Amino acid sequence: MERDFTKGSVLKNILLFSLPYLLSYFLQTLYGMADLFIIGQFEGVASTTAVSVGSQVMHMLTVMLVGLAMGTTVSIGQAIGAKKKEQAAWDIGNSVTLFMALSVLLAAVLLAFVKPIVSVMATPEEAVSGTMAYLTICFLGIPFITAYNLISSIFRGMGDSKSPMYFIAVACVVNIALDYLFMGVFRLGPAGAALGTTLSQTVSVVLSLAVIRKRKMGITLRRANFKPRRAIMGKILKIGIPISLQDGFIQIAFLIITMIANRRGLTDAAAVGIVEKVISFLFLVPSSMLSTVSALGAQNIGAGKPQRAKEILRYAVRIAAGFGLLAALLIQFIAEPVVGLFTTDAAVILAGGQYLRGYIWDCIFAGIHFSFSGYFCACGRSELSFFHNIIAILLVRVPGVYLTSKWFPDTLLPMGLATATGSLVSVIVCVIAFFGMNRGKKTGA
Repeated sequence: MERDFTKGSVLKNILLFSLPYLLSYFLQTLYGMADLFIIGQFEGVASTTAVSVGSQVMHMLTVMLVGLAMGTTVSIGQAIGAKKKEQAAWDIGNSVTLFMALSVLLAAVLLAFVKPIVSVMATPEEAVSGTMAYLTICFLGIPFITAYNLISSIFRGMGDSKSPMYFIAVACVVNIALDYLFMGVFRLGPAGAALGTTLSQTVSVVLSLAVIRKRKMGITLRRANFKPRRAIMGKILKIGIPISLQDGFIQIAFLIITMIANRRGLTDAAAVGIVEKVISFLFLVPSSMLSTVSALGAQNIGAGKPQRAKEILRYAVRIAAGFGLLAALLIQFIAEPVVGLFTTDAAVILAGGQYLRGYIWDCIFAGIHFSFSGYFCACGRSELSFFHNIIAILLVRVPGVYLTSKWFPDTLLPMGLATATGSLVSVIVCVIAFFGMNRGKKTGA
């Protein structure tokens, strides 16, 4: 299960790690869309809206949990790179204790605030009961959702990105089967969608634990490793909290942009919603680079090979930027047909094409700053990732989208460009921070 990425071809190592992660992320995206697709076949608009609103809330929570678990990935990666297996055992044990306690607390708090959460999401009255049922069941399943993401982060910290891919593939198949059973056969509506999601995550956790037990990890866990240690948990949280907050703020920014679009009318609201789905698929590559640089970079930092970690960053930037450039150029010619895959409304297709042509440039800049964020995490400086994202969101992305929505009421192109400009600012801050970090090290030396 453990894989050493501190030697051999850097490019080959990046591809070996990132491709399974990319497929995992794709399956996770497909997993999230399955509920909406299947409930649309058996239920009305109210139930579909309930699952849509509920899944937005759960997506935001999951993204923040994954961000927090980045502290585990980096801590284990550094220990593996330094050949400190005893330290890796402490990192794993303390992560399990920390995240399980957190998941129980989080589930209890969220269950107590189901009604206010549904209200804050401005859920249509017809969908309120379905949304509450969906969220209640999903909140009860938070310990299993947390366990899956924690186990995946542990595997990735050890250099294994294939096993999480297999786990999510099984969960995806089970989820689709249970959705058809609960919503198609038993007609449980949104509650059935939530049951399918929660139970499939549970199956994935059970499978992953069985694999861990059967397969040799190369690390021996003792009961003492699960006893909380302030220094170990402090390091995990120091890396994970900024990433978790950053991801949460990014999701909030997307919600605000959606609200701005909603005020322009139904056509623009539908267009922005469709483009967000398209972009979420295209952003699989930048996201995979973030996790790849974090995991591989952490191993090399731990092994005392900082130059190799920088080389990983350079390759990741080239891959992500190259993909983003190709996607941006291609979309300029096929924007309307892409939007047309999701709707037949001519006005929505036209508006969506405008927004996509502007937004797509974000694919280049996001790929670059995601790669830098991965490097900062690997170095234990995740606060830099949080810093550049907050600057971009608060000073450029949200105000830029708001102002362009007012100044250009007849087109969505400037709104799309405003989102991309936010990521460009992130890139500039990342480059400054990167050279500042390394200049400081040289001066200190």
